[in-house]
Amino acid sequence: MKLYIIGILAKILGIVIPPLLGVALLVSAECKVTASMQRRKGLNVVGLFGSLQPLADGLKLMIKELILPSSANLFISIMAPVITFMSSSVAWAVIPFDYGMVLSDSNVGILHLFAISSLGVYGIITVGRVSNPKYASSGASRSAAQTVLYEVSIGPIIITVSIRVGPRNLSEIVMAQKQIWFGIPLFPVLIMFFISRLAETNRAFSDPPEAEAESVAGYNVEYPLMGFAPPSLGEYANMILMSSLCTLPSLGGWPPIPDFPIFEAISGSIWFSIKVLFFPPIHIRVRAAFPRYRYDQSMRLGWKVFLPLSLARVVFVSGIPVAFDWLP
Repeated sequence: MKLYIIGILAKILGIVIPPLLGVALLVSAECKVTASMQRRKGLNVVGLFGSLQPLADGLKLMIKELILPSSANLFISIMAPVITFMSSSVAWAVIPFDYGMVLSDSNVGILHLFAISSLGVYGIITVGRVSNPKYASSGASRSAAQTVLYEVSIGPIIITVSIRVGPRNLSEIVMAQKQIWFGIPLFPVLIMFFISRLAETNRAFSDPPEAEAESVAGYNVEYPLMGFAPPSLGEYANMILMSSLCTLPSLGGWPPIPDFPIFEAISGSIWFSIKVLFFPPIHIRVRAAFPRYRYDQSMRLGWKVFLPLSLARVVFVSGIPVAFDWLP
């Protein structure tokens, strides 16, 4: 029994620690790439080429005094940022990095991801309304509305993949792409999925919950130091998680490129990591290159464009097998 518990704990640490390291590297990479696009030097003081700046920022957050609003509940004030970060960590339990390399190979893996990503909204609302401030409440309400909207848009997009495969197990969805990646025949859906994930994780170009000019940095405006760190880390962890979720149903997961035996010598987990690393640079460049949408524009894009198109795609993908009698 003790060995079993130790094995589970080792798996959990093996899943949680790499995303945390990835968050630190991603923060550093975003500063360098954004500075390059804006013709600035970026990180260049702490460590070689500024590589130790995320560590210095973390130490600075840890050693300074934590101030909480006097009108807020102390327990809720402390737990709210933790909830926002934990929601992005728990979702990694069903992400397969290689064949059999998954903590929980659940038959409802997709539903698990949807449930966990929806629970993250509660942490954001709690952070924003813990002491009922004006700007933070506005940012929390915007974030909740936007997350719910783009979750509704993403649901039909994932359904189109489930229709082609059948099961909702992520490993089986990956194995069904040995001949062709689903991102090729469903390419417009992949673009919609990627843009929806940008909006759901509150990343520019669609991040009105954190609009500095309107809501003073959004829902976490009253959280300094270590109260600010978990929501910020959760945002970057969600970026890596959403990149993994784009890879699994669209780019074939851990298997190499079909019909290219030369790539079969690469380990599945390494190949999966290479595919996942394709998306964060796009997140960063979109943030640096495109202006922020207004809140009404972001909501109009979701309700009037993405949701009708995703529903129409479900009807189209499900109607073809019925029309040509391809159903088993």
